[in-house]
Amino acid sequence: MNYRHAYHAGNFADVVKHAVLARLIDYLKRKDKAFRVVDTHAGIGLYDLSSEEAQKTGEWHDGIGRLVDASPPAEAQELLAPYLEAVRAVNPQGGIGYYPGSPLIARHLLRKQDRLSAIELHPDDARALASQFEGDFQARVTQLDGWLALGAHLPPKEKRGLVLVDPPFEVGGEFDRLVDGLARAHKRWPGGIFALWYPVKDRKAVGAFREALAGAGIPKIMDIEFYIRPPSSEPRLDGTGMVVVNPPYSLESELKILLPALNKVLAETAGARWSVEWLADE
Repeated sequence: MNYRHAYHAGNFADVVKHAVLARLIDYLKRKDKAFRVVDTHAGIGLYDLSSEEAQKTGEWHDGIGRLVDASPPAEAQELLAPYLEAVRAVNPQGGIGYYPGSPLIARHLLRKQDRLSAIELHPDDARALASQFEGDFQARVTQLDGWLALGAHLPPKEKRGLVLVDPPFEVGGEFDRLVDGLARAHKRWPGGIFALWYPVKDRKAVGAFREALAGAGIPKIMDIEFYIRPPSSEPRLDGTGMVVVNPPYSLESELKILLPALNKVLAETAGARWSVEWLADE
C-alpha cells in the first residue's frame, strides 16, 4: 500500500489516529513534569487540501470534512476538543483548507516545558517540515530514518513522553519493522508510551502483526481497530488501527466514548465497527 500522505491527509484514518494522539498528549499534560513527543515518520507537517494530490483522492471530505460539520454527543465533543483545536489553528479563516500532520498537532498541544522531536527521512519533506518550526526552540527536526530513531533518540532526557510510529507503508515488510522496532525501543525505554499506526487493508497481514505483538513479551499492549466498512472483495483501506503500549489508565474508557461517536460520523456502510482489545496485559 502506498500511503504517501499528501494524497490521504485528513482522511478517516488520520481523524482516528490524531484524535487518539491528542488524548495521549492530554494525559501527559496532567502532570507538571516536562515530556517529549518523538514522531518517527513526521512528514511535511502541513497539508494543503486544495493541492493536486489532495484533490485527486478527495479523501479528506469523508474524514475531517465530515467531522467538523458533525455534532457528536457532548462527552465525545469534549474528548475531541484538543484535536479539533489543533485543526482549527491552521485554518484561522474558518473552514478546512489545511490539515495539520502529527508533528503540528503535537506541537500545538505542548506546554512551554515540553518538547517535540520530529524525524523525517525524505530530504524535501524534512526541509518543508523544518520550515514549519523555524525559530521554534521547543521543536527539533532531524533528517533521519525513523526506524533508526527508535534507538538513537530513546530514551529522551525528560524520561516521560510518547513515541508515535506512523510509517508510510510504501514498501513491504512494514508490519515486521513495527514489531522489531517496538521491541528495540521498548528495551531502551520500557516506561515510555508507544503509539504505532497501521492500515487495515490486508487482513491476513494485520492478523499476523497482532499475533507477533501478543507474543513479543512486551506487557500492556492495547490494540485499537476502526472500520468504515466490512472487508472489501478487492484490496482497499477498509479500516485503520493503532497499537498503544503503556496506555494511560484513562484511555480505554475514553475510547469507548470516542470511537462509537467517530464511527457514526465516518462510517461508509452499516457494517462499520470499532474495537479495543488488549493483546498483552500486565
